[in-house]
Amino acid sequence: MSIIGWIILGLVAGIIAKVLLPGRDPGGFIGTTLIGVAGAFIGGWISAHWLHHPVTKNFYDGATWAAAIGGSLVLLIAYRILFGNSRD
Repeated sequence: MSIIGWIILGLVAGIIAKVLLPGRDPGGFIGTTLIGVAGAFIGGWISAHWLHHPVTKNFYDGATWAAAIGGSLVLLIAYRILFGNSRD
């Protein structure tokens, strides 16, 4: 999968993570989608290196999507813990 594919996957994964974990985030929509892109990369790396499931070249692979969404959720939770709700 190309870098553009990973960015698109990350944007969608960030949106899905935001839907699964609603609330007010520091950084808003742009910050959440950037976390989604980073989570997709990290989720794919973890999947390939630690779970022994290499990231396929197929954009529609369910395991790749699960890894991207999982990575996005983990980063979103960590971001909330570290920075809290800065919109108060």
